[in-house]
Amino acid sequence: MSTTDHNATTDTPSTMRQLRSLVTEDGRLELSIDTVGVPTPAEGEVLVRVEAAPINPSDLGLLLAMADVTQLATGGTTEHPVTTAPIPANVLPGLRTRIGESMPVGNECCGIVVAAGSAPDAQPMVGKRVAMVGGATYAEYRNVSTFMCMVLPDDATPQQGASCFVNPLTALGMVETMRMEGHKGLVHTAAASNLGQMLNRICLADGVPLVNIVRRPEQAAMLREQGAIYVCDSSAPTFMDDLQAALVATGATIAFDATGGGRLAGQILASMEAAINASATSYNRYGSDVHKQVYIYGGLDRSPTEFQRNFGMSWGIGGWLLTPFLGKLGLEGMLRLRERVVTELTTTFASHYTNEVSLTGAIDPAAIAVYAQQATGQKFLIRPTLG
Repeated sequence: MSTTDHNATTDTPSTMRQLRSLVTEDGRLELSIDTVGVPTPAEGEVLVRVEAAPINPSDLGLLLAMADVTQLATGGTTEHPVTTAPIPANVLPGLRTRIGESMPVGNECCGIVVAAGSAPDAQPMVGKRVAMVGGATYAEYRNVSTFMCMVLPDDATPQQGASCFVNPLTALGMVETMRMEGHKGLVHTAAASNLGQMLNRICLADGVPLVNIVRRPEQAAMLREQGAIYVCDSSAPTFMDDLQAALVATGATIAFDATGGGRLAGQILASMEAAINASATSYNRYGSDVHKQVYIYGGLDRSPTEFQRNFGMSWGIGGWLLTPFLGKLGLEGMLRLRERVVTELTTTFASHYTNEVSLTGAIDPAAIAVYAQQATGQKFLIRPTLG
């Protein structure tokens, strides 16, 4: 069945350009812009012409495969450019199952529905601007189930709709997890990020006590300007005292850590224990009975996670990912969160980008050198129609 059978709003081509990531047998990363076929929507699917797709930290593992980006090289042709980099030998065993497989990249995007399957929920989406999630979004087109799309307001721009899923639902998911597990306040690290700023706005609106941990004074100042009440700078000599004071004030006993490595997770647990014991009336040789939890959801610091057992026996360190959480939340809960994102698209869940690049520009070594650092205030947006 052709796309014309599905009420396409524009004539769609038979082929498209798509960014792909390959790990070779000899241990190299190859990023390329390949030409592939444009799919035809099945009954419950829509074809989206991609207008904008963000480069999130969660995209970098698949995209860059932990390659050494200080040794990037370019090749290929103008039509089919290729960027390569060596992958450290100690990383390769973990990539064994993807060696030799050229993989599409990108978790989410925003675009116009140009064709749809015959399902009743698919046809009305034709011509609408939607946000979508589902992988392979660094491309000119993406075919996806209608359930993976959110129809945006008529006046929404591609930039506003590009980051509707990963960061907003992650931030909302942290608050939902806090509530589901019986905590009354939370801690967030790398809190000056786009996601961190969203979480701050959510917590201010919902009356949730939030302790923001940042790495530089200017990041602390920015969050305070946005209304944040408790901000702790890990570079300050008073960091541990400041963190304990904020935990005493908020009673936060759950944390979401974007750094992963180093001592921060252990420092948070130790400060939680100290804050709890600050009001204790009796001694317990096993530590407090209050459960303290740190969830690691990112890997800004790739060094080993280090901690000292100075926070009693009621604690946990684990991983947290959005997709498994949404599975626990269930369909009704997920739809509730998605509805809030659309309603507050330009306020609570607004994202800001410092760079817009084409598909080819996304694999330019100069661009990779910047976005691979995952630095606060350096967020890239891929615009497939550029260039």
